[in-house]
Amino acid sequence: MSLIPNQRHLFDIPEDVAYLNVATMGPLPLAASAAGQRGISRKLRPWTIPDSDFFTDTRALRPLLAKLIGADEAGIAFVPSASYGLATAARNLPLARGQKILLLADQFPSNVYTWREHARATGAVIETVAAAGNVSLSEALLNAITPDTGLVACAQVRWTDGARIDLKAVGARCREVGAALVLDLTQSCGAMVFDVAEVQPDFVVTAGYKWLLGPYATGFLYAAPHRRDGIPLEQNWITREGAADFSRLIDYTDAYAPGAERYDMGERSNFALLPALHAAVQQILDWGVANIEMTLGQQSRTLAQALEKRGLTTGPESGRGPHYLGALLPDTAPDDLTARLRSENIYVSKRGSRLRITPHLFTSESDIARFLGALDRHLG
Repeated sequence: MSLIPNQRHLFDIPEDVAYLNVATMGPLPLAASAAGQRGISRKLRPWTIPDSDFFTDTRALRPLLAKLIGADEAGIAFVPSASYGLATAARNLPLARGQKILLLADQFPSNVYTWREHARATGAVIETVAAAGNVSLSEALLNAITPDTGLVACAQVRWTDGARIDLKAVGARCREVGAALVLDLTQSCGAMVFDVAEVQPDFVVTAGYKWLLGPYATGFLYAAPHRRDGIPLEQNWITREGAADFSRLIDYTDAYAPGAERYDMGERSNFALLPALHAAVQQILDWGVANIEMTLGQQSRTLAQALEKRGLTTGPESGRGPHYLGALLPDTAPDDLTARLRSENIYVSKRGSRLRITPHLFTSESDIARFLGALDRHLG
């Protein structure tokens, strides 16, 4: 592993902009924007698009997405959002009445509403897990997994504060009690190392517009080998066996393409979004996820120390994602703090009582200095 030098030259971020808000939306690299523009321009002359191109982009991108999480290509499906992937998982995870669905306190809404509906449909019971005292969120989740747990749905890091979950331990505990494990890696995929072989989840979902630095309305689903013969949300033509032969599409078949491809969204062959996502993911793989994690971890460590000196606690480094800072604000902090910072071209977000600070490889020392100086002024 090695530290990555500043990569601002690969992005369209003016020098007077301090963008520390990747957890809300990651910026497209210039190469991804160019790829997307080339892709959408093809639609100007649709007669130049051969039938085979409905399959070209997905075939090229599927193995790259698999590589991000240490998966096999056959386990990857294309989805437009995390909620779509979660709904697919729910459709294929039957639960018995009274079984528990474990969720984290303050979990992202899409990863709550899906399971509330599933609980209503199956008679399962939602149990929300929170940290307490000296017990971390990860420890609390492990303690809550019991033989009556049917399903655990969580993230690698919590979106509000970056609290880190020990997914290897959670996965092992789920297997001990026979519970399914569904992961939303939207706030970590591309910034933290993850290996499906180590964790062994049933399903993984990831939206592409945050740490994957891809376009909105892109993402992917991973299904474990024993979850690849389920029921998709849609019954579309392109996921069927033999779909590449357009002359025989009316030879209807109940057979799906192999692997998790049956879960692909309709109109997956997006000629604008997929090339952009491909370029963004390729850039992440070129940097190396382990190198990104180490570089962002060092960046966050330095920033956390500066925040602690100002009385803004971020919690122990071992308990949060290395790319994620949730600084606890004092009661005296102005309600419009993020708006004040935005007026100075400094972009962060507020989640609850915490200031969420999520820089990336394009963040400069000048950006951090401007941010800290602005905090000194506005927090007094």
